[in-house]
Amino acid sequence: MFTSDGEARDCCARYVQKLGKLQAGELGRRQTSAEHALRNMGITFNVYGHADGREKVWPFDVLPRIIDGNEWTHVEAGLKQRIRALNLFLDDIYNEQDILHDKVIPEELLASAGTLRPQMRGFSPAKRVWCHISGVDLVRDADGTIYVLEDNLRCPSGVSYVLENREVMKRTFPQVFEGIAVRPVEEYSEQLLKTLLQCAPPGTIAPTAVVLTPGSYNSAYYEHTFLAQQMGIQLVQGSDLVVENGYVHMRTTQGLQRVDVIYRRIDDDFLDPKCFRKDSCLGVPGLIDVYRAGRVTLANAPGTGVADDKAIYAYVPEIIKYYLDEDAILQNVPTYVCSDDKHRQHVLANLDKLVVKPTNESGGYGILMGPQSTREEQAKYVDLINANPRNYIAQPMLNLSTVPTLVDERLQPRHVDLRPFVLCGEDIYVMPGGLTRVALTEGSMIVNSSQGGGSKDTWVMENKSDPQAQPAPQTISSEPSAPQVQSQSQS
Repeated sequence: MFTSDGEARDCCARYVQKLGKLQAGELGRRQTSAEHALRNMGITFNVYGHADGREKVWPFDVLPRIIDGNEWTHVEAGLKQRIRALNLFLDDIYNEQDILHDKVIPEELLASAGTLRPQMRGFSPAKRVWCHISGVDLVRDADGTIYVLEDNLRCPSGVSYVLENREVMKRTFPQVFEGIAVRPVEEYSEQLLKTLLQCAPPGTIAPTAVVLTPGSYNSAYYEHTFLAQQMGIQLVQGSDLVVENGYVHMRTTQGLQRVDVIYRRIDDDFLDPKCFRKDSCLGVPGLIDVYRAGRVTLANAPGTGVADDKAIYAYVPEIIKYYLDEDAILQNVPTYVCSDDKHRQHVLANLDKLVVKPTNESGGYGILMGPQSTREEQAKYVDLINANPRNYIAQPMLNLSTVPTLVDERLQPRHVDLRPFVLCGEDIYVMPGGLTRVALTEGSMIVNSSQGGGSKDTWVMENKSDPQAQPAPQTISSEPSAPQVQSQSQS
């Protein structure tokens, strides 16, 4: 929002002027009002194993994060390029495997990925789209460069909070939008449904889509209910679905109804006990047989997790070059893959300078923050890495950018990241902005809400070069947009 000299950036100048006109204490009152709105709207999240209870009110900071529209154009192009390449990669590795034959990626690295699903070999989903919904975590380093921190291609969470953050801002602080051209985010649910239906099995007329949830005890159940409600489609559990006559059907009070597209929020392992984990009670027996026969679409496709393995992530620039013959628009954070002998030696010799991550964990768990770690913690990771090198990567510790955040009624700098959401069907749609997560503890780089992080509304400003860009009136829904149910923790 501000330059190093303390001046408001061009894209933030008008907003800063508005803040300057507020009466003393007004910002704190708006923050309190927003927190009351979140509680009344039932916007919460779950933390497993917390001493103070499982369900928490969603943490939200009333000061938005503002992104220049021209800069966003660059980010959007990079995200589209990345998702296009990763879809081609997934279709290749489950079929011809040209990228392995050409030795662009070590074959053993792929073969040892815990998220590789051999059951998907020889299969391509409708329109060859594997990752329909993606969340790509971005960070900005101190030099201003935006890096991709990681890809989330399985069941990325958090988009419901993007929509609710904007709603809460409009309800509790509407005057800050006046005269400012902020790109809207409300069309996401419509775009999501459009994407799902575009990828229905070929020849399907008036396809039926559903959201498949593991149930109310899942940490992301709030989001499942929210998205089903917003799209106007049924929220179902595995016990609501049955395979008969080669198709998937939904049990209804009027009998069985055929289902064509399933937006599944269940991990691969639990989708079908006949194909994956036999002890799963959450999935639908026989579902994968119907899927492989092309009679139902699963979004995202089983097996996409191999493309967001953190060791595979290190090769995404090469993947983009291989399939698109383009240089990556958005850069990766430099990454050391511990299964590589030279990389591993460097990591073990520099644990006090690096961030070490397990390749298949999420939510900020299992990470060693080298510069902040003790010798005992570093010794533990020496053993862990040597025992299973494939399971670890390491990256330099970036000096993440900060944004002003209201803490104890004062504006203080706090570190943030950003998770934009990308939809891929017949074309690719990128939601303007995304989920800004903020580390509320001074100096902390941990932004996960499950570990004390918060969130902000993310404003992408309209491009100045667009002659059509005008401040659009911000609508406020007349009905509470969130059901009074449990919620999720952020991964």
